[in-house]
Amino acid sequence: MAWSDEESLLESKQVQKPSLRRSISRHKRTICLVAIGYGILLFLIFMWRLASFDSPFSTFAATQEASEAYYDVDVLILGGGVAGVIAAEQLHKAGIDNFLIVEARDELGGRMHSYQLANYTVEVGCNWVQGTQTGPINPIYSLALKHGLANTTSNWEDLQFYDEKGHAGPDFKDAFDRAEEAYKTLITRAGERIDNHKVDLSARSGFSLTGWRPKDKYEEASEYYHFDWEWAQAPEQSSWIATSFNNNFTFDASRGGFSDKNVLSVDQKGFKHILQDEATTFLQPSNVLLSSTVTDVTYSNWGVAVKLASGVVLKAKYALVTFSVGVLQHPEDVKFVPAWPEWKQEAIDSMKMGTYTKIFLQWDEKFWDDNEMGLYADPYRRGYYPVWQSLDHPRFFPGSGMYVSAKNPAFVHYFVTITGDESERVEKLSDEQVIDEVMGVLKQMYPGKTIPRPKHMHFHRWYNDKLTRGAFSNWPASFYVEHQDNLRAPVKTLYFAGEHTSFEFYGYLQGAYLEGQKAGKAIAECVKKDGRRCPASRGKDFQNKNDYFPQWYKIQEVH
Repeated sequence: MAWSDEESLLESKQVQKPSLRRSISRHKRTICLVAIGYGILLFLIFMWRLASFDSPFSTFAATQEASEAYYDVDVLILGGGVAGVIAAEQLHKAGIDNFLIVEARDELGGRMHSYQLANYTVEVGCNWVQGTQTGPINPIYSLALKHGLANTTSNWEDLQFYDEKGHAGPDFKDAFDRAEEAYKTLITRAGERIDNHKVDLSARSGFSLTGWRPKDKYEEASEYYHFDWEWAQAPEQSSWIATSFNNNFTFDASRGGFSDKNVLSVDQKGFKHILQDEATTFLQPSNVLLSSTVTDVTYSNWGVAVKLASGVVLKAKYALVTFSVGVLQHPEDVKFVPAWPEWKQEAIDSMKMGTYTKIFLQWDEKFWDDNEMGLYADPYRRGYYPVWQSLDHPRFFPGSGMYVSAKNPAFVHYFVTITGDESERVEKLSDEQVIDEVMGVLKQMYPGKTIPRPKHMHFHRWYNDKLTRGAFSNWPASFYVEHQDNLRAPVKTLYFAGEHTSFEFYGYLQGAYLEGQKAGKAIAECVKKDGRRCPASRGKDFQNKNDYFPQWYKIQEVH
């Protein structure tokens, strides 16, 4: 299906000017005619300003018929990722097709983003369906089944341990097992903390209070594998309680989650195809505008005006913002007018955005071990190129474990994952500098082997990508449930959805799906009832519930 581009947009309709009628006295006719002429001029200027992007919708004073002609569509959906597409599907199911998805990339998918590396499709963004079905079914897994996603499972037990001297001894495996038990204890004790009405703390504090304090490189690398590799940030940056909720809602079927099983996409059409195939079941070309970057959004009680980088302005009654929280934290990327209420800005700035970087490498010949996974413990730096995965495994490269064609040589694939602060550091380096660092680690992992530089290398710089500003959200200890409510809450005619607005599934594709679904239903009710059934925004400032802080201000220091 060929989606629309900006050249296919209809020109905005002009708002018709209501007539002006006034009775005047004959002896003041001349003066009044001049005044009337001046008034008409001012009125025309007013209407011209109203039709321009810079005019606030709060000045909209035309008739209902004129206001209907003013809008291009009923709903603008800003972003063509999972939340945006699923919200559009809900509108369609409700009989509302006067909407437009505006997407900056040249395809739908958002952070379901793949890359063609030497004629092989690798997933630089989302890669796994995390939690399939034991209890309820993960909606992403439903899409995968419906649209025939080629997938496989990962064998987490097929793991080789490395340090700066090569293969590590049994001490590393023992540390790994202790870290796994420490993580399970962390999750369990968070529930006890909630039952006892205790405040949230960082996951690092949680680890310490439950007796886990990493003492050496093996314990640090093992903790990284169980925690950072999942949440894209360190325990110091993460909520103890929210992390535990997030884990249970996805992986623990006994607590209402999906399952502890993950499936990995190896589909050469890309993981994103399950969303794109779903979109083709209900979208028309006129519903999608690709390669169109939003630069400005003006909103009020009367509607929304969206300006694109091309200069095109789109107007709608409502808009759904599905930008990542990382983008919302960068006003230089997208400007919102008026500025957010304080409660909204606080919620946006209080959520964190993690960065998850997969560095894909290709060689002509394989030199590494046959294990599916590898874990490296650097002697000096925690999280320094720690988690390695082989893609020449038969389950990942179907058949021989390598890609072969008549026109191309055989390639074998290996990739390493880094996260958080280390990802942000690496993004500042050139590709050659990254390869130099990777080669330094590989020479320690495989001493005595002659390792050539890779033929190909690729990774996505998520943190510096202005369309994402990170990989996915992460809940910090200072983030309250009320912040989450405010993050989701609409502001006038703007609605919000994405994985970051999900309480249960922040950071996961299923969070984006379910939040898009909720937002689509809410906006559909608004449109069908002509604004009379729109949910009132519950966003507001909230008070600190810890009585210590108000009392602290009353304390006078005694010298």
